[in-house]
Amino acid sequence: MPAEVFDVEKFVGLSSKAKYCIVKRSKEVAKLKLRAERYLYTLKVDPAKVDDIVKRLKCEVREVK
Repeated sequence: MPAEVFDVEKFVGLSSKAKYCIVKRSKEVAKLKLRAERYLYTLKVDPAKVDDIVKRLKCEVREVK
């Protein structure tokens, strides 16, 4: 089941339990998706902030075009 997260700190905390993170960038918004055992967590952020968030994640990061 997918679940949208609105808090960056909570998203980074969930990354410790995730298998991997998918990063999808566009001009308007960037989407980060964490694949955990039971849920797919998503976070929508400004594309300028993505690199700072990705550095803090505790799981494998996969870039998707």
